[in-house]
Amino acid sequence: MREQFAVEGQTALVTGASQGIGRSIAERFADDGADVVICSREQEKVDEVAEGINAEDGGECIPVECDVTDRDAVDALVETTVEEFGSVDTLVNNAGASFMANFEGISENGWKTIVDINLHGTYHCTQAAGEVMREGDGGQIVNFASVAGQDGAPFMSHYAAAKAAVVNLTKTLAFEWSDDQVRVNCIAPGFVATPGVETQMGVSADSIDRSNVDRRIGLEEEIADIAQFLASEASSYITGETITAKGVPDIMEDPDL
Repeated sequence: MREQFAVEGQTALVTGASQGIGRSIAERFADDGADVVICSREQEKVDEVAEGINAEDGGECIPVECDVTDRDAVDALVETTVEEFGSVDTLVNNAGASFMANFEGISENGWKTIVDINLHGTYHCTQAAGEVMREGDGGQIVNFASVAGQDGAPFMSHYAAAKAAVVNLTKTLAFEWSDDQVRVNCIAPGFVATPGVETQMGVSADSIDRSNVDRRIGLEEEIADIAQFLASEASSYITGETITAKGVPDIMEDPDL
């Protein structure tokens, strides 16, 4: 591997890492020599992930129970990271949630819950970890949006609105914190073969051939590749950007239609 793609020696904080994309990112970073702190609202789930990571050669993993909507819990998460490893070099804001409903059917509580997790949680983690980065040597923040936040998403208006805000926050914060040597970027995945998608759509990661270009569903590992790129020096001239990963573009195939 070329040295500029390395994350070895970093301390990475990954939220929503009990399964899916967050877990894959944590495993990738640790496998490549980064120390990682992972969190989820359920301690036993991140304990299992950490146990697997720590059984392998690579970086150390510490699991922490944390609800990203709770500022005190987020502050404690960041404090634990600094106490254990001395810094926060990369923050991956992966924690998220949604449910399907038409707009008029979303209660105020339902709307607030989804916005709180996807947007307010990103605010909490970025502000807390960002303070450490800005007072230190800088760092990288990798936010997670979605193609829903770029294109809209019928029956997921709350989620799409929150993710659109994350895209905008990414660009704004990249400007504000550039003098502090903090790069802020975002990943907007399309469909990815996570356990949740497999349950909803019946598409398993085992059925996906990564070498096949003609597809509209990706693998967790492909998103981890992008996260590693954004956390490494290879992306040193990129900040404020949202990288969309959704496969083949959705273009009208028949010009006569």
